[in-house]
Amino acid sequence: QVQLVESGGGLVQAGGSLRLSCAASGSIFSINTMAWYRPGSGKQRELVAAETSDGSTNYADSVKGRFTISRDNAKNTVYLQMNNLKPEDTAVYYCYADGRGGSRTFDSWGQGTQVTVSS
Repeated sequence: QVQLVESGGGLVQAGGSLRLSCAASGSIFSINTMAWYRPGSGKQRELVAAETSDGSTNYADSVKGRFTISRDNAKNTVYLQMNNLKPEDTAVYYCYADGRGGSRTFDSWGQGTQVTVSS
């Protein structure tokens, strides 16, 4: 019902920057949370950054001061500006969104975009 498409991943050297984008489409009335995740330990995904509709943000400790999340609500799009990238940041980054579409709530994941940081 709601699809998320990520873009902007790629290969960069340590210390470089990338900007990820995620566009939501489909039956959307409102979006509450938009967030970025990457694989964590075990089977769980790690929250990298999130922003709710009131502008509140949360970041993983490992990316604070380096990554910035932002939203363009008119375009139903979320961005992740990643600066001073480290090899440890290498991962598939997944976009997440939740909210309301039609008369129902939704939770949706993108398919992921690969970020590779070389040493």
